[in-house]
Amino acid sequence: MPKSSLDQFDGDILKELQNDGRQTNVTLADRIGLSPTPCLRRVRRLETEGFIEGYGAMLNRRKVGLGLTAFVSIGIGSHNDENAAAFEAAIQRCSEVVACHVVTGDADFLLEVVAPDLETYSRFVLDTLLKLPGVNDVRSSFSMKAVKTPSVLPIDLALGPQGAE
Repeated sequence: MPKSSLDQFDGDILKELQNDGRQTNVTLADRIGLSPTPCLRRVRRLETEGFIEGYGAMLNRRKVGLGLTAFVSIGIGSHNDENAAAFEAAIQRCSEVVACHVVTGDADFLLEVVAPDLETYSRFVLDTLLKLPGVNDVRSSFSMKAVKTPSVLPIDLALGPQGAE
């Protein structure tokens, strides 16, 4: 696995911005121990180099009316690049799908899907998922309770032993 090109300041910037992406550059610089100008230069470099892909708000799924989360294993009938590419392109247009991964094991893809309720989810499966290119198997598991949801990446793991000090 390639070693990350991040140094400790870069790691600290990423950790801070994951926790509060709305903080000012002055606050960020103070928190990581740099002056504002070099801090801003580093943030811009991290954005340009693709370490920071964007900024956004974390929403409460239940409060916005998307309380049902399903993890959906998808099997593709014929394994070829054309079917996989067609499925991947189609899944990009499905707003219900908040994450899609190519996986190993019994399934080919694993989706994370949100919906307001079971009826809406059922319509999505029957009217959309089952009609996507190459799909021959759909298996759903429903989240009963979120114990830990996506939030921050463990930057210290990427930095290695020197980042944990």
